[in-house]
Amino acid sequence: MRKYSSHFTFLFFVFSVVCVSSCKKDDTSTLEGQIRSNIEDGKWRISKFIDSGTDETGNFTGYNFDFGTSGSVTATNGTNSYNGTWSITDSNSDDDNLSDLDFNLNFNVTNNFQDLNDNWDFISQTETKIELIDVSGGNGGTDYLTFVKN
Repeated sequence: MRKYSSHFTFLFFVFSVVCVSSCKKDDTSTLEGQIRSNIEDGKWRISKFIDSGTDETGNFTGYNFDFGTSGSVTATNGTNSYNGTWSITDSNSDDDNLSDLDFNLNFNVTNNFQDLNDNWDFISQTETKIELIDVSGGNGGTDYLTFVKN
């Protein structure tokens, strides 16, 4: 009888490990997974960046953004290249709602790219366009950031 008990325990352990490892956070069946899959596929550019009412889109003209699967992002224009990190966080994992997701972007630089550093809220997203917004807690300004796929 003891022999069957140890086999059952082993099979239960293997089954549990398989179940847990197959439940990936970036599963494309979730909205978060779909967004991750979209942004990791291809190069993106900024089509709009409004910083507290000032259009600063031109600061990023010619830059292509490559969002890596490991959370890295590279912006390059053929001459200059800037590295950063990106992630998507979910403030409410109980549902699948765009308003619960944040797009986190961070470039560790002291140039125009530092203006992109924020926890952005999603306005909308498709396979080819991601619209983001941030309302500043300090000065109350509203920033808009839109990425489009090349």
